[in-house]
Amino acid sequence: MTDPAKVRRHAERVKELVASVVRTQVKDPRLGMITITDARITADLREATVFYTVLGDATAQSGTAAALESAKGLLRSTVGKALGLRHSPSLTFVHDDVTEHAKHIDDLLATARNADAEVQRRAAGANYAGEAQPYKLDDEAGAEGADDEVVVGQDRR
Repeated sequence: MTDPAKVRRHAERVKELVASVVRTQVKDPRLGMITITDARITADLREATVFYTVLGDATAQSGTAAALESAKGLLRSTVGKALGLRHSPSLTFVHDDVTEHAKHIDDLLATARNADAEVQRRAAGANYAGEAQPYKLDDEAGAEGADDEVVVGQDRR
């Protein structure tokens, strides 16, 4: 069983190595403005998933994905040599669409904020549904219930 701390260290190292190699050694013109955001590696250290973001439109994203796929061999051999493992982990690249998720969350928060403002606007002019004092007070309860006798703890036969 592999130590989880060791797996995290290797994942962080894979992230750093891939970012360094992409910046310095990969000279593909299809490669856009890329940022390596995260890397995860399986417990057996055989497969690594590298998450990345690309600044630009859909054509820049597809070009960058193609460039990473073509440079996968170079990246895998560099990572394998640097980690010093018996088997070089296979690399899988996943586009990390953080900006779309952040925009979606911002839209949801704005909708919730508008709904809360509408509730507060409606509540400002609202009146109570019943009386102002819905509970009976002690002096009223004593006057109404004085004739009733309550027997507690005795058997009524």
